[in-house]
Amino acid sequence: MTTEAAGTPMRKFRLAVLISGGGTTLKNLIDRIDRGMLDAEIAVVISSTPKAGGLAFAAEAGIDRHVVDHSKYQNAEEFSRDIFDICRQAGVDLVVMGGFLKQVVVPDDFVHRVVNIHPALIPAFCGKGFYGRRVHAAAIEYGVKISGCTIHFVDNQYDHGPVIMQRAVPVLDDDTPESLAARVFAAECEAYPEAIALIATGRVAVHGRLVRVLAASGEGEQKANRPVR
Repeated sequence: MTTEAAGTPMRKFRLAVLISGGGTTLKNLIDRIDRGMLDAEIAVVISSTPKAGGLAFAAEAGIDRHVVDHSKYQNAEEFSRDIFDICRQAGVDLVVMGGFLKQVVVPDDFVHRVVNIHPALIPAFCGKGFYGRRVHAAAIEYGVKISGCTIHFVDNQYDHGPVIMQRAVPVLDDDTPESLAARVFAAECEAYPEAIALIATGRVAVHGRLVRVLAASGEGEQKANRPVR
Protein backbone atom coordinates (compact mmCIF):
# COMPACT_ATOMS: atom_id res chain seq x y z
CA MET A 1 0.00 0.00 0.00
CA THR A 2 1.25 3.48 -0.81
CA THR A 3 1.84 5.53 2.33
CA GLU A 4 2.39 9.15 3.19
CA ALA A 5 4.72 8.18 6.03
CA ALA A 6 5.79 4.91 7.57
CA GLY A 7 2.70 3.06 8.77
CA THR A 8 0.28 5.81 7.65
CA PRO A 9 -2.10 4.90 4.80
CA MET A 10 -2.52 7.53 2.11
CA ARG A 11 -5.84 9.36 2.38
CA LYS A 12 -8.30 8.39 -0.35
CA PHE A 13 -9.67 11.05 -2.69
CA ARG A 14 -13.14 11.76 -1.29
CA LEU A 15 -16.22 12.21 -3.44
CA ALA A 16 -19.73 13.49 -2.84
CA VAL A 17 -22.21 12.18 -5.39
CA LEU A 18 -25.34 14.24 -6.07
CA ILE A 19 -28.39 12.41 -7.41
CA SER A 20 -32.02 13.06 -8.29
CA GLY A 21 -33.17 9.74 -9.73
CA GLY A 22 -32.33 6.09 -10.24
CA GLY A 23 -28.64 6.41 -9.49
CA THR A 24 -27.17 4.47 -12.42
CA THR A 25 -24.14 6.76 -12.49
CA LEU A 26 -23.70 6.32 -8.74
CA LYS A 27 -23.90 2.54 -9.11
CA ASN A 28 -21.25 2.60 -11.83
CA LEU A 29 -18.89 4.60 -9.60
CA ILE A 30 -19.49 2.27 -6.66
CA ASP A 31 -18.75 -0.73 -8.87
CA ARG A 32 -15.57 0.84 -10.30
CA ILE A 33 -14.27 1.65 -6.83
CA ASP A 34 -15.12 -1.84 -5.52
CA ARG A 35 -13.28 -3.43 -8.47
CA GLY A 36 -10.18 -1.31 -7.87
CA MET A 37 -10.64 0.62 -11.12
CA LEU A 38 -11.05 4.02 -9.44
CA ASP A 39 -8.82 5.00 -6.54
CA ALA A 40 -11.31 7.07 -4.57
CA GLU A 41 -14.03 6.75 -1.97
CA ILE A 42 -17.59 8.05 -1.94
CA ALA A 43 -17.87 9.88 1.36
CA VAL A 44 -21.49 10.96 0.99
CA VAL A 45 -24.46 10.76 -1.36
CA ILE A 46 -26.82 13.73 -1.46
CA SER A 47 -30.25 13.52 -3.11
CA SER A 48 -32.48 16.41 -4.14
CA THR A 49 -35.56 14.27 -3.39
CA PRO A 50 -36.41 11.55 -0.87
CA LYS A 51 -37.85 9.51 -3.76
CA ALA A 52 -34.54 9.00 -5.59
CA GLY A 53 -34.01 5.32 -6.29
CA GLY A 54 -30.26 5.80 -6.10
CA LEU A 55 -30.46 6.17 -2.32
CA ALA A 56 -30.91 2.39 -2.18
CA PHE A 57 -27.55 1.86 -3.91
CA ALA A 58 -25.89 4.13 -1.36
CA ALA A 59 -27.54 2.30 1.54
CA GLU A 60 -26.48 -1.09 0.18
CA ALA A 61 -22.89 0.15 -0.10
CA GLY A 62 -22.95 1.59 3.43
CA ILE A 63 -22.43 5.17 2.22
CA ASP A 64 -23.61 8.13 4.28
CA ARG A 65 -26.81 9.55 2.75
CA HIS A 66 -28.52 12.92 2.97
CA VAL A 67 -31.68 14.29 1.39
CA VAL A 68 -31.68 18.01 0.65
CA ASP A 69 -35.25 18.27 -0.61
CA HIS A 70 -35.33 20.89 -3.34
CA SER A 71 -39.09 21.39 -2.92
CA LYS A 72 -38.57 22.84 0.55
CA TYR A 73 -36.31 25.70 -0.59
CA GLN A 74 -37.23 29.15 -1.82
CA ASN A 75 -34.13 29.70 -3.92
CA ALA A 76 -31.02 28.04 -5.35
CA GLU A 77 -28.70 29.89 -2.96
CA GLU A 78 -30.21 28.36 0.19
CA PHE A 79 -30.50 24.94 -1.45
CA SER A 80 -26.85 25.06 -2.52
CA ARG A 81 -25.67 26.30 0.87
CA ASP A 82 -27.00 23.21 2.61
CA ILE A 83 -25.54 20.87 -0.02
CA PHE A 84 -22.06 22.32 0.21
CA ASP A 85 -22.19 22.47 4.01
CA ILE A 86 -22.65 18.70 3.98
CA CYS A 87 -19.76 18.35 1.54
CA ARG A 88 -17.47 20.41 3.76
CA GLN A 89 -18.41 18.42 6.86
CA ALA A 90 -17.63 15.20 4.97
CA GLY A 91 -14.19 16.46 3.91
CA VAL A 92 -15.05 16.10 0.23
CA ASP A 93 -12.42 16.77 -2.44
CA LEU A 94 -14.74 16.64 -5.47
CA VAL A 95 -18.51 16.90 -5.94
CA VAL A 96 -19.78 14.59 -8.67
CA MET A 97 -23.21 15.13 -10.20
CA GLY A 98 -24.82 11.89 -11.31
CA GLY A 99 -28.20 12.60 -12.85
CA PHE A 100 -28.64 15.62 -10.58
CA LEU A 101 -31.35 17.77 -12.16
CA LYS A 102 -31.24 20.89 -10.00
CA GLN A 103 -29.10 23.95 -10.53
CA VAL A 104 -26.62 24.83 -7.82
CA VAL A 105 -24.72 27.97 -6.95
CA VAL A 106 -21.08 26.96 -6.63
CA PRO A 107 -19.32 28.67 -3.70
CA ASP A 108 -15.83 30.07 -4.12
CA ASP A 109 -14.16 27.20 -2.26
CA PHE A 110 -15.71 24.67 -4.67
CA VAL A 111 -14.85 26.35 -7.98
CA HIS A 112 -13.39 23.64 -10.26
CA ARG A 113 -14.34 21.08 -7.61
CA VAL A 114 -17.81 20.22 -8.98
CA VAL A 115 -18.25 18.10 -12.11
CA ASN A 116 -21.22 16.98 -14.16
CA ILE A 117 -21.78 14.55 -17.01
CA HIS A 118 -24.17 15.43 -19.83
CA PRO A 119 -25.43 12.84 -22.36
CA ALA A 120 -24.52 14.84 -25.48
CA LEU A 121 -21.55 16.64 -26.96
CA ILE A 122 -21.78 20.12 -25.45
CA PRO A 123 -22.59 22.71 -26.77
CA ALA A 124 -25.15 20.59 -28.68
CA PHE A 125 -28.44 19.59 -27.04
CA CYS A 126 -27.70 21.05 -23.64
CA GLY A 127 -28.98 23.63 -21.21
CA LYS A 128 -32.14 23.90 -19.14
CA GLY A 129 -34.70 21.24 -20.02
CA PHE A 130 -32.24 18.98 -21.85
CA TYR A 131 -31.92 15.83 -19.76
CA GLY A 132 -32.55 12.12 -20.07
CA ARG A 133 -34.60 10.89 -23.02
CA ARG A 134 -35.18 14.44 -24.27
CA VAL A 135 -31.52 14.83 -25.19
CA HIS A 136 -31.39 11.69 -27.31
CA ALA A 137 -34.74 12.38 -28.97
CA ALA A 138 -33.51 15.85 -29.94
CA ALA A 139 -30.27 14.45 -31.39
CA ILE A 140 -32.13 11.91 -33.52
CA GLU A 141 -34.72 14.45 -34.67
CA TYR A 142 -31.99 16.88 -35.72
CA GLY A 143 -30.29 14.18 -37.75
CA VAL A 144 -26.81 14.33 -36.24
CA LYS A 145 -24.47 11.46 -37.06
CA ILE A 146 -22.56 11.47 -33.78
CA SER A 147 -23.52 12.10 -30.19
CA GLY A 148 -21.83 11.16 -26.96
CA CYS A 149 -21.17 12.44 -23.47
CA THR A 150 -19.42 15.44 -21.96
CA ILE A 151 -17.82 15.77 -18.53
CA HIS A 152 -17.45 19.38 -17.49
CA PHE A 153 -16.81 21.55 -14.48
CA VAL A 154 -19.97 23.07 -13.06
CA ASP A 155 -20.48 26.81 -12.89
CA ASN A 156 -23.68 28.71 -12.18
CA GLN A 157 -25.32 27.99 -15.54
CA TYR A 158 -26.75 24.73 -16.88
CA ASP A 159 -24.21 22.65 -18.86
CA HIS A 160 -21.89 25.63 -19.25
CA GLY A 161 -18.63 25.12 -17.35
CA PRO A 162 -15.26 24.22 -18.91
CA VAL A 163 -15.25 20.88 -20.74
CA ILE A 164 -12.93 18.26 -19.24
CA MET A 165 -13.58 15.28 -21.49
CA GLN A 166 -15.86 14.10 -24.30
CA ARG A 167 -16.57 10.69 -25.78
CA ALA A 168 -18.30 10.33 -29.14
CA VAL A 169 -20.57 7.51 -30.29
CA PRO A 170 -22.31 7.02 -33.65
CA VAL A 171 -25.99 7.78 -34.17
CA LEU A 172 -27.41 4.98 -36.30
CA ASP A 173 -30.17 5.34 -38.88
CA ASP A 174 -32.52 3.06 -36.93
CA ASP A 175 -31.75 4.49 -33.48
CA THR A 176 -34.49 5.21 -30.98
CA PRO A 177 -33.93 7.50 -27.99
CA GLU A 178 -33.58 4.37 -25.88
CA SER A 179 -30.98 2.65 -28.08
CA LEU A 180 -28.94 5.83 -28.39
CA ALA A 181 -29.19 6.39 -24.64
CA ALA A 182 -27.78 2.90 -24.01
CA ARG A 183 -24.82 3.54 -26.32
CA VAL A 184 -24.10 6.92 -24.73
CA PHE A 185 -24.41 5.50 -21.22
CA ALA A 186 -21.82 2.84 -22.04
CA ALA A 187 -19.44 5.66 -22.97
CA GLU A 188 -20.34 7.52 -19.77
CA CYS A 189 -19.46 4.48 -17.66
CA GLU A 190 -15.91 4.59 -19.01
CA ALA A 191 -15.39 8.34 -19.28
CA TYR A 192 -16.67 9.58 -15.91
CA PRO A 193 -14.38 7.42 -13.73
CA GLU A 194 -11.47 8.30 -16.02
CA ALA A 195 -12.13 12.04 -15.66
CA ILE A 196 -12.45 11.73 -11.88
CA ALA A 197 -9.14 9.85 -11.74
CA LEU A 198 -7.41 12.57 -13.75
CA ILE A 199 -8.66 15.23 -11.33
CA ALA A 200 -7.75 13.10 -8.31
CA THR A 201 -4.16 12.74 -9.52
CA GLY A 202 -3.73 16.44 -10.28
CA ARG A 203 -3.55 15.99 -14.03
CA VAL A 204 -6.22 18.53 -14.99
CA ALA A 205 -5.19 22.12 -15.69
CA VAL A 206 -7.82 24.82 -16.24
CA HIS A 207 -7.02 27.95 -18.25
CA GLY A 208 -10.22 30.00 -18.50
CA ARG A 209 -12.57 27.83 -20.54
CA LEU A 210 -9.77 25.60 -21.78
CA VAL A 211 -9.04 22.39 -19.89
CA ARG A 212 -5.83 20.48 -20.56
CA VAL A 213 -4.88 17.04 -19.31
CA LEU A 214 -1.28 16.72 -18.18
CA ALA A 215 0.57 13.66 -19.41
CA ALA A 216 1.18 11.00 -16.78
CA SER A 217 4.92 11.69 -16.91
CA GLY A 218 4.29 15.36 -16.18
CA GLU A 219 5.70 16.29 -19.58
CA GLY A 220 3.33 17.96 -22.03
CA GLU A 221 -0.45 18.12 -22.15
CA GLN A 222 -3.15 16.33 -24.07
CA LYS A 223 -6.83 16.76 -24.79
CA ALA A 224 -9.11 14.23 -23.13
CA ASN A 225 -11.14 13.28 -26.17
CA ARG A 226 -11.42 10.14 -28.24
CA PRO A 227 -12.86 9.54 -31.71
CA VAL A 228 -16.06 7.74 -32.55
CA ARG A 229 -15.76 4.01 -31.95
